[in-house]
Amino acid sequence: MKEITSIQNPLIKNIFKLQEKVRERKKQGLFLIEGKREIELAKKGGYEITSLLFLSTVKNDNLLSEFQDVEKILISQEIYDKLAYRNTTEGFLAIAKTKSLSLSDIKLSKNPLILVAESIEKPGNIGAILRTADAANIDAVLIADAKSDLYNSNIIRSSVGCVFTNQIAIGTSEEIIAFLKEKNIQIFAATLQNSNAYHLENYTKPTAIVVGTEDTGLTKIWRKNATQNINIPMQGMIDSMNVSVAAAILLFEAKRQRNFN
Repeated sequence: MKEITSIQNPLIKNIFKLQEKVRERKKQGLFLIEGKREIELAKKGGYEITSLLFLSTVKNDNLLSEFQDVEKILISQEIYDKLAYRNTTEGFLAIAKTKSLSLSDIKLSKNPLILVAESIEKPGNIGAILRTADAANIDAVLIADAKSDLYNSNIIRSSVGCVFTNQIAIGTSEEIIAFLKEKNIQIFAATLQNSNAYHLENYTKPTAIVVGTEDTGLTKIWRKNATQNINIPMQGMIDSMNVSVAAAILLFEAKRQRNFN
C-alpha cells in the first residue's frame, strides 16, 4: 500500500490536472471521483477504477476490500482537503477510466424511453437531469451538442453519482436524430412553437423526449424533426421552468402512461 503526504507528489499534481482540465481528462482517459457512494455506483456502472485514495480514518472500511486488484493510496488530510470539494465524502477519492459514450454502445429495450438534452451548459442542470433520468429508470440519456464535459467534477457531484447509473451517449443533434429515426423512435420536442400540451400525447410507444436550455429552448433542427412538439402549460407569469423540472414532468407522464413499467 502506497502512502502520500505531500501535495507536490507527481501523482497528486496529476490528479489536480484531471480535476481542472478537460483536455487532460480526454488525453489521459481518466477522471476523479469523490465520495464513497459515487465510487460504489461507478463500479456498479462498469467503470474501471485504477486507484483508490483514502484517509487513515477509513482504512478499515469495507470499500477497500471490494477493490482487491486496485492500487490503494493512503493520503494525508491536507491532500484530501485540497482535492475534495465536500466534507461529506467519507474520506474516499478514486481515479477511474472514462468511457467512449458512443451512440453505438447504447442498448435499448423493446419499448425504449429516452431523454435527449440539447446544449445544456450548466453542470448543475446536467446533474439534476441525470438524477431525474435515474429516478424514472429510463433507457438512456443522449446529450446533443454537449457544452460541458460529462466527467466534470461538478456534474458528478450534482448528479450524486447518477452519471454512472444511466446509459449515456454524446453526439451532435444530427447524429442523435439519425439514431432515433433508425430505431423508429418517436420524437417529442419540448418547445412553445407549434406545440400541443404534453399530457395530450401518447408516449406508450418507443419514445424520445427532447429538452433544451431555458434561455433559448430547442434549436430548429429538433422542432423540424420532431414527431410532435409539446409544451407544459404555464399558469403563472413566466413562460419557462428549470430544464430538469420540465424533464421530470414529461418523463413521469410517459412513465404514468406506461403504468410505471
